[in-house]
This record gives sequence, structure tokens and C-alpha cells, in this order.
Amino acid sequence: MPAVPDVLRRLPALPGIGLLLFAAAAASTIAGGLAMQGMGELPMPGGWTLSTAWLPMCGQSWAGAAASFTGMWVVMMVAMMLPALLPALRWYRPAHAALAGAGYFLVWTMLGVLVFALGAALTQALLQMNAVARSVPALQGLVVLLAGALQFTTWKARHLACCRQPPMSLPPPASTAWRHGLRLAQHCVCSCAGLTAMLLVWGVMDLRVMALVTTAITAERLAPDGQRVARTVGGVACAAGLLMTVRAVWPV
Repeated sequence: MPAVPDVLRRLPALPGIGLLLFAAAAASTIAGGLAMQGMGELPMPGGWTLSTAWLPMCGQSWAGAAASFTGMWVVMMVAMMLPALLPALRWYRPAHAALAGAGYFLVWTMLGVLVFALGAALTQALLQMNAVARSVPALQGLVVLLAGALQFTTWKARHLACCRQPPMSLPPPASTAWRHGLRLAQHCVCSCAGLTAMLLVWGVMDLRVMALVTTAITAERLAPDGQRVARTVGGVACAAGLLMTVRAVWPV
């Protein structure tokens, strides 16, 4: 068998596994994003384009499309959430951390199924209603504006605080690992609601948007003053949403 590189032998078990998992997820996400970009987008009334991520490929069933999207979503969420999640799992043994992580990403998987169902239904409606499709650019701006405003709410602050809870003084028992992962994911889904909305509006498989959202999520969780980071992100998002809305209503 080939020798294990010294750099990997020196890594603690959990960070080392997390690093390898992140690298694999990030590589798969980049490959998926490039593949989606190669498939092109559908031009829509109102001067915007519709991602083919919400539609079955040629010869593919809706069930197959849902499975493909969910698989892509899970890999993307692992790449985006793992940098912020690992510190929350560092007091577990690796096996227990894996159980907590499985519970955590199960919640994100369920969200992905719901996102695809809603996105596919909305896509079908937009393909049939040109008048509504023309209003999408303005609606996108409003969504980003509202998502930015959400960053300033006490609801956001409460869930972000739960995501940032300091590590326990003693390793928790294995029986709590699964429940901890589920509970942490519920808080994180709520805390990331605005950022997730921005991701969906700006392009669910756009690699640049994913990188920006990942940076914002990680900074909110790990920076000394996460709430200040959240408000800064919210201010930028509000400005961007307002600009998008104005440009859609009064095009230059």
C-alpha cells in the first residue's frame, strides 16, 4: 500500500476527515456547476434567463430530475456548510461526529427536496405565463432586498446565536449526537434563510455566488462578532436588492 503523506498523518482525525470531505465536495460542486453552465439557460420574457436545473434533461423523468437536483444540492451544501460546521463537532469522537453530521445534512437534504419541488412548480408556471415572467427581474430584486432585511431581525440573531454556541466542557454522549445534528441544522437553516434565498435568486449553481455565500456563512459563524458580520451582509444585500429592483422597473 502507498505510504500516507506525512501532512495527513499529522492531521487530527476529525479535521483531517473534514478536510478530505470538503475537498471532495468542493471538487464535485465545481464540476457540477461547470456542467450546468455548459448546458446553457433558457431566455425568458423580461430579459432574464432560466436555469435548466429546474427542468428534466432530455429523456429524464421528473423523479430523476428531483433526484439529480437533490444529489447536487447535498454535495453543494456539504461544500458550503462544512467549514462552519466542523468547529461545532470538534468535541465529538470521529464516529459520533459523523452521526451528528449525518443528522445535520439530512435536514439540508429535506430542504433541497422542498426547494426543487417549489422551484419546479414555479418554473412551469413561468413558462406558461409570459406576463408573470416579465416581472421576475423586479421580484428577484425584492427577494434580495427582503433577504437582506432579514439579516437585521432578532429572529436571525437568535438562530445565529444557537449556531455559534461554544463547545461543551465535556464530550457529549453518543446518544445525543444525532439529535444535536438535527437541532443544529434546524437553527442553521433558519439562520441561513436569507443567504439561501439570495443563492437561489442569483443562481443556485453559480460558482461565484456559492463562494460568496459560503464566505458569508462561515464568517457569521466563526468571526468574533458574527452579528456584525450578518448586519454587514444584510446592508450589502439590501443595497443590491434595491438596485436590482430599480433597474428592473426603470431600465436604463
